[in-house]
Amino acid sequence: MYIIKPSWLRHSGEQKDFEVYSCHVSQDGKRVATAGGDGHVRIWSTDAIYNSHIEGYSAPRQLCHMSHHLGTIHSVRFSPNNRYLASGADDRVICIYQLDSNPPSHATTFGTNEPPPIENWKTHKRLVGHDSDVQDLAWSYDNSILVSVGLDSKVVVWSGHTFEKLKTLAVHQSHVKGITFDPANKFFATAGDDRTIKIFRFTPPAPNATAHDMVNNFVLETTISAPFKSSPLTTYFRRCSWSPDGNHIAAANAVNGPVSSVAIIERSRWDSQINLIGHEGPTEACMFSPRLFHTSNPAEKGATGSLVTVIASAGQDKTLSIWNTNTSRPVVIVQDVASKSISDLAWAPDGQTLFACSLDGNIVVVQFEVGELGWVATAEENDKALEKYGVARKGMGTAEDVDGLHLENHSKAGELRGAESRMGALMGDLPAAAAAASKSDAAATTNGTKSTKNGEAKNGDVVKNGETNGTSEPKSGKETPAAESADKAAERINELKSRVQVTKDGRKRVAPLLVSSSGTGLLSLPQSQLVGAKSKTATQSETPQTVIDLSKPSHGLPKGGIAALLLGTKRKAVVLDGEEEDEPNKRLATGPVPIMADTADGLEPATLTSPAQGVVPTPEFLRAAVVSPSVSFSQVRLAVPKIRSHIVRALEKGVLQGESTLEEASKIPENTILEAKNPARPREPSHITASKRGALLWQDYLPRAIILLTGNKNFWAAACEDGTLHTWTPAGRRLLNGIILESQPIILESREHWLLCVTSVGMCHVFNIKTMSAAHPPVSLAPILDIAITSLSPDGPTAAPGVTSAHLNSLGTIVVTLSNGDGFYYSPTLFTWQRLSESWWALGSQYWNSNDSSLTALSSTAVGPSAPAKKTPSDKPDISAGIIPHLERHTTTEFLVKGRAYTLQRLIKQLLAKDGFEGFESVVSVAHLENRMAGALALGAKEEFRLYLFMYAKRIGAEGLRAKVEELLNTLVGGVLNDKDSDQEKGKGWFDKGEVICGWERKELLKGVVLILGKFRDLQRTTVQYARILGLTSGDDEDDDEDVDETNGVEEMEE
Repeated sequence: MYIIKPSWLRHSGEQKDFEVYSCHVSQDGKRVATAGGDGHVRIWSTDAIYNSHIEGYSAPRQLCHMSHHLGTIHSVRFSPNNRYLASGADDRVICIYQLDSNPPSHATTFGTNEPPPIENWKTHKRLVGHDSDVQDLAWSYDNSILVSVGLDSKVVVWSGHTFEKLKTLAVHQSHVKGITFDPANKFFATAGDDRTIKIFRFTPPAPNATAHDMVNNFVLETTISAPFKSSPLTTYFRRCSWSPDGNHIAAANAVNGPVSSVAIIERSRWDSQINLIGHEGPTEACMFSPRLFHTSNPAEKGATGSLVTVIASAGQDKTLSIWNTNTSRPVVIVQDVASKSISDLAWAPDGQTLFACSLDGNIVVVQFEVGELGWVATAEENDKALEKYGVARKGMGTAEDVDGLHLENHSKAGELRGAESRMGALMGDLPAAAAAASKSDAAATTNGTKSTKNGEAKNGDVVKNGETNGTSEPKSGKETPAAESADKAAERINELKSRVQVTKDGRKRVAPLLVSSSGTGLLSLPQSQLVGAKSKTATQSETPQTVIDLSKPSHGLPKGGIAALLLGTKRKAVVLDGEEEDEPNKRLATGPVPIMADTADGLEPATLTSPAQGVVPTPEFLRAAVVSPSVSFSQVRLAVPKIRSHIVRALEKGVLQGESTLEEASKIPENTILEAKNPARPREPSHITASKRGALLWQDYLPRAIILLTGNKNFWAAACEDGTLHTWTPAGRRLLNGIILESQPIILESREHWLLCVTSVGMCHVFNIKTMSAAHPPVSLAPILDIAITSLSPDGPTAAPGVTSAHLNSLGTIVVTLSNGDGFYYSPTLFTWQRLSESWWALGSQYWNSNDSSLTALSSTAVGPSAPAKKTPSDKPDISAGIIPHLERHTTTEFLVKGRAYTLQRLIKQLLAKDGFEGFESVVSVAHLENRMAGALALGAKEEFRLYLFMYAKRIGAEGLRAKVEELLNTLVGGVLNDKDSDQEKGKGWFDKGEVICGWERKELLKGVVLILGKFRDLQRTTVQYARILGLTSGDDEDDDEDVDETNGVEEMEE
């Protein structure tokens, strides 16, 4: 055994050596990383450490140092594939470093004594997810996830591919100070100051997995507390370790009575019957050697030794102990190896070299000779020991049969392709193969000067610093085309980072490029976010408004919508004796013209105003509309527009424009302009005219003042003060007799041959001018204005949510939005209002504002059937297209306007912390998708229905909701697997037994759903039956590309 302690192997400062809190050895054994109180991560060459006793050895010592943290770094860990290096510090940030194939851009840091870097490690990601210090990190053995723990009591799981946060586990009651992974990749364990170790079961996620895929992943398996009931809380770490054969967990800072110990926890039983006793103080860290050892030399004949594991432990007693499972006493005890507490341990991949760092700033290396710990077993023997725990079996459960495996291959084929295509686009359209080659090259290359074919330095510059850091030897070999592609990709990224923008004041500035966006682009997981409909961001594009199947507002509604008042549903309270009834407000009568004025000097004659000379300008609003006294007894009262002197509406290319002035409307000569002029005197008639290019097309006179105008290429309509509707053809011929309504119209909309009128008492009328009929009987707005929960107040009417808009779709369906953010539509078949959007989903659903479900977003998504069952003309939008996303954007906008978003979201977060609400977000998210599907099916919005159906299928598959999966598949198949009953009543929607549902062929929708659900093995017993019907279980790859393209966009839909 050798103890190596080079004097230069430390985190040195100007006045003292800084504490070293963590160390770790790379998987290839060539580098060791250390982290300390100086905020630096330093990477050292292990060869320089092992050969430090050789005089004249001039190889580089320190390969690189990074100082991207703002405080003390507590943990540093290499990924098992040597591609990344992760560090966590007390600035709450986790930094991910990646080795760049290019040489370092600078020789040394100005103003420091640091040696020049040999390798070029760059910050790849900065992960922000903790609320306090990050204490420990660990990678899974397949590099699929990175788990961090901290003093905020959280365990955060990050994707090892995209580094997005997959899940936050808040199950510990105090600081979490240790994390270790099962080498069989089935569990990980965390240790905390709540004196427990918690075991979590997990399934390695896919490269492009999202947060909602992880709903049933990372489940708490058990909690172990017996060995730690009286353990001290004075240790800085509780670094635990899992044995290489997967049988045991070594837990630091355990106690056996009053004695400090290391607890050995047995797998499956999860109890501790073995304790390593010998330390005089609490232990901070323990670490199993990554290799198994033979107790006797297997090369000798007749040797029948067994396999054992070796473990090292250290802590506050400054003693290093080495144990194995074959003896009850330590193999080696090294006392006073440091002057302060030992903070971390790390074994080299060969299993016979141990690194230990301490708070005194020293890093000690203990190197064992062959046979001292045992004889190292081969890697195959390690893998064989793990086979009993299913190390080679990936996925949740096992496949049912060969057909299940074929279905799973079809389902998963698109996942990797989608990840590669997105990564290639982010690398500047770099081909996926070249990008993969360049990354593998970067992970395996040690940086330095570029070498030529002959091995000579390309530029002749060799760093000569043998006294401080040594020299780097030139390397021979050819540069691969992948390296050239990587250089080009780096140039593209540098161009992105150096984009120049010109501000409003004319100054130039470099456009910032977020570190989080430079590597993965858009988030793949759905996140509930509140983005207003008026924002010009990429997620809320205004382009879908051009294809939305809703009529445009015919007039500018007041800010906040049309005010509404409710009388309530209870009787008015009886006036008791002795109480006086409130007198109604009397209109103030205009008195005579004053002739005397009261001034500071007393009464003086008032100045007489001279009569106006010339033409008196007509006011914009003439007067308030005359309202019938009977309206005061209506349950619903809506504000009536004032009588305006001049109303102008322009029809541009068949599309009605908003209200404007005559000059603005006349700028386009092809516009047809409809004007209404109301007289200043109530008894005079109103004049309505239609003109084009200044020429009068037709005119008419009405006996009452005109309140509203609307029209399109099929007809014109006007609403009058007395509640009468008049209609004309485009040539001015009256279509219908005057339609008499119960009160004044306040909203007038038109769409194709449909005419919508909402009156001041809350009644909605829909007329079909072409068929001269009504779509349904008049319907009241009272139910959606909360009349059911509004009681009659003795003080008068109660304020209700205002009506912000009322629209028609191409089928004549009414869509109404309110000032509280709710969105409704009237079902002409159920004769009831149905709520499509509300603030409840904005608070609890993970799918709120997670994607733009418009036609333009769907057109680029190759999911499911390539074409609908029945094609519609290209010049017309699909039925009800974009209505549901429009209503959800309106809900978000009203939320932001009211300023309630932050308060309500904070209340929801408090609710989630209570017992019994662990699955709140999951349940509400599924309910939100079901609400979207039901609305799209009722409205006939086939594009939205397909999108929401596939999102719903993926969610219930990830959560393992078997009953809902079976019901969905059976409903889509249309009763093929059920016994058909000829006498069964014909259904509609989901219960329609036809071949088409919501404009799509059932078979194609079923195919898309089965492909999405095929990757969930615990559901394959159900999905394989339907896959056989569709022919998806064959082993042929002829249709693989087509099937992959259909499922490839499911991941992109939720970005």
